[in-house]
Amino acid sequence: MNPGAIRFEGVTVRYWDSNRDAIEDISFECGGGELVVLLGPSGSGKSTLLRTVNRLVPLDAGRIFIDGTDIARMDAVVLRRGIGYVIQAIGLFTHMTVAQNIAVVPSLLSWDRATIAQRVDALLRLVGLDPALYRSRRPNQLSGGEAQRIGVARAIAARPRALLMDEPFGAVDAIVRTALQRELIRIVGELKTTTLFVTHDVDEAFRLADRIVVLRSGHIEQVAEPQELFAQPATDYVRDLVHAGDDVYQRYFMHGRELLRGRLQ
Repeated sequence: MNPGAIRFEGVTVRYWDSNRDAIEDISFECGGGELVVLLGPSGSGKSTLLRTVNRLVPLDAGRIFIDGTDIARMDAVVLRRGIGYVIQAIGLFTHMTVAQNIAVVPSLLSWDRATIAQRVDALLRLVGLDPALYRSRRPNQLSGGEAQRIGVARAIAARPRALLMDEPFGAVDAIVRTALQRELIRIVGELKTTTLFVTHDVDEAFRLADRIVVLRSGHIEQVAEPQELFAQPATDYVRDLVHAGDDVYQRYFMHGRELLRGRLQ
């Protein structure tokens, strides 16, 4: 099994105030080093599914394994410190500098100061920011795009086995969003970090994903590579979602994917 692999087996969640399951009998595997996108409209269960991995949402049925270990048998704090988590709201600590924000988990893990300082500078360079300029800044001195980059750096600071991202680029403009998508592909490619990425944007899903999990009303419609969704949509819903059979949409989605990845070469 590849390091960081995440496996879902019959995962089901129902919130206490609901008369239906938020997600029901979800089973699939995110291979080690893969970037898998959870795609679906609001209410499809994608964010709920994501938050089951770090146990922010408890299961009513089923099991989740990371590297073959059932996460229910792991201490929740230990589990979360080994998983990066990035959300749209970013959640940087306003009373801390950029360096202190990035260093949160390594500090909790008792890394020594010199190692933390080196890691902070390396991560700032990795996300395209000059350590000399940004190390001492506060979150209120950052643009939205810069803050999102710091959020990603903080999430991967302790070299997590997995990275969870919940609509992380939804609040930034289109130009910044494309730049962040490009950086994410580069970072995941370099670090081989298993990544689950939530979005409702079909174009973003096609740009980023190694594979896409299409969700609807708490159920999986299809798990496939982007091109396969066009060629062999499993349901009418998937066919409509990706406009399968429409050459204009197919060229648009695939061109966006190739353009984003081609600039990395």
